[in-house]
Amino acid sequence: MGNRTPLYDAHVEMAAKIVDFAGWDMPINYGSQIEEHHQVREDAGMFDVSHMTVVDLNGPDVVVFLRKLLANDVARLKQEGKAIYSCMLNPEGGVIDDLIVYYMNAKWFRMVVNSSTREKDIAWINQQAAFFDVHVSERTELAMIAVQGPNAIEKVKQVMDDPVTEALNELGVFFAVDVGDFFIGRTGYTGEDGYEIILPEAMAEKLWFELSEVGVEPIGLGARDTLRLEAGMNLYGADMDETIGPLESGLSWTVAWEPADRDFIGRESLEVLREAKPTQKLVGLVLQGKGVFRNHQKVVVAGVGEGEITSGSFSPTLDKAIAFARVPVGTEAECSVDMRGRLLPARVVKVPFVRNGKSCLPEDI
Repeated sequence: MGNRTPLYDAHVEMAAKIVDFAGWDMPINYGSQIEEHHQVREDAGMFDVSHMTVVDLNGPDVVVFLRKLLANDVARLKQEGKAIYSCMLNPEGGVIDDLIVYYMNAKWFRMVVNSSTREKDIAWINQQAAFFDVHVSERTELAMIAVQGPNAIEKVKQVMDDPVTEALNELGVFFAVDVGDFFIGRTGYTGEDGYEIILPEAMAEKLWFELSEVGVEPIGLGARDTLRLEAGMNLYGADMDETIGPLESGLSWTVAWEPADRDFIGRESLEVLREAKPTQKLVGLVLQGKGVFRNHQKVVVAGVGEGEITSGSFSPTLDKAIAFARVPVGTEAECSVDMRGRLLPARVVKVPFVRNGKSCLPEDI
């Protein structure tokens, strides 16, 4: 038996198929994974993401500390509640984890990191924090529910009391608000609008069933993966890891190079790579024909070299196979993918593949 979230019994009651995910017993689906995917794209769905790790960072040195710890620069955050996405790097420039951090005030930031990297993340953060006047607190008593989809915002408001609803009415995209028992961020991992709601674990099941009563359907990890892939969002451990940095993972935009004197961990290694120029890049692929992309399939670029699919699946929204692939930098518009010994043609495209439920693909695909 693995770790269980406060919503485990609710998942069983809703007939979820439970699988092991990074040591947690989690729902992969509640029936049809494709229907769950469409539910989020067309209406609203909810995900139990209580296995994620919430970390509070408090103290007079918290800004200076995070400017050292993260490749992105928290000094850019000027408004309370504003969030940024960043990688946390090792000295070699590899990605220890990718995360979201919220600026709540000058002495309090809240960070959400991946469950699969929890132990190494906490150890690394504490190791680095030893040099600063910062208190690191893992908030294990909190649960987290993500509600995503074009109708997610209105349906969440239906189950909240007036003070929370009023706060949500003023909440911008990629901001969070701390109100009553709820910490609510207008963030997500699907390419749709919605919220990620952090709350005391004792309240999680009640909110889960209240959301269900207003038509928010439960969604498993299977659809979460196809949704994030369509949305062009990386998955840690597949698209980047401790051996692969942001410059080779389509995440250059998360590295704040200025000011030049900010000495974040991994900067020196990234600067060496940037000067030498990376030999690989992460791109989007669309299969030209029938089939399904899978992780680790070989990508062949005629006259250039070979690469590998890092995340591949079928896109229910596009009715096509799509993937992220790490390929030689000279790769342009065409390539082939080795599927059981057959080289099938694929197009290289910009990501995201889907945004707000609509295709972002060129019209000729």
